[in-house]
Amino acid sequence: MSSVTSTAQRRLVPVSLKPEGGDREGLICGFVFRRDAAAVEIESTQAAEALIGQVADGFLWVHLNASRAGAEAWMRAHADLSDDFFAALHEGSRSTRIERDADALFAVINDVTFDFDFDASDVATLWISVRANLVVSARRQPLRAVDRLRTAAKRGATLASSVALLDELLRDQADELQRITRKATERVDDIEDAVLQGHYEKHTSELARLRRLMVRLQRLLVPEPSALLRTLANPPGWVAADDMQRLRQASEEFAVVLRDVAAMQDRIKLMQEEAASRVADQNSRTLFTLTMVTVLALPINLVSGLFGMNVGGIPLSEHKGGFWIMVAVITALTIGIAWLAVRRFMRPRD
Repeated sequence: MSSVTSTAQRRLVPVSLKPEGGDREGLICGFVFRRDAAAVEIESTQAAEALIGQVADGFLWVHLNASRAGAEAWMRAHADLSDDFFAALHEGSRSTRIERDADALFAVINDVTFDFDFDASDVATLWISVRANLVVSARRQPLRAVDRLRTAAKRGATLASSVALLDELLRDQADELQRITRKATERVDDIEDAVLQGHYEKHTSELARLRRLMVRLQRLLVPEPSALLRTLANPPGWVAADDMQRLRQASEEFAVVLRDVAAMQDRIKLMQEEAASRVADQNSRTLFTLTMVTVLALPINLVSGLFGMNVGGIPLSEHKGGFWIMVAVITALTIGIAWLAVRRFMRPRD
């Protein structure tokens, strides 16, 4: 069996994200894949209608723009899709998953244009139904993974089965998640160096934002484990053993990436704790300094307050050296209080 592209080859395929609208029914592209033969492109939904159920030695892939008004009507009339497919399409569910839908496989696959200002609106979602000889996919925004797959098909790539197409999309998503994790790791490395050097004030909020970002990407891009396990345990009867092995390998790849993402989250959490500890230590030192200033200023404030009372009997009011005597008294009291405070501060704790 031949695969569309290897991981390295995917990165070399030029990708065009121009917003193709398709024809009135929303057809973006369609291909007929036969065993050991180059993919054949179809130009219209009428051609796709004639081929549905007629590709015995391969499968037909129809990719539609769900934003077009006629796309859903065509899928209901010709693709024999379940109500669950259309319910997921209308609900806009973006959680990546693969599950069994009667005698078909249903999957939700996501594609993101990642940067550190990532927003949920940057996610493009693909809803795909896979049967033995028919694959129907729909999207509202262009996906780079689908565009790469379409480019490879136009160049004559082959796919052994419909599940192989799903496997290609899953592996592309795993590669993208790995790339995002690597990019985030490089950023966390830079932040970690800054934190260890004491420049942590400006990175505290960034660490929190990066941690939230990784959680959101994990939720969007990693397939739901329970749904995938149920699918692998009870696949449709037409799924071959080789196809099941493909899905298991894709699941293992996601598991590895998921461990990397979880490790990244733990690392960010430790860095947050380290930054919080340093902030708390600095706040403690600042509070101690303010307390010391307040304590050292206590004698002069107290004495000046007492001698500022304009009442009779103020001592040393007629003495020629009264001012300097009071300065000496205040200085002695300040030194004494400072000595007691420093001694208490330097005392070893149990």
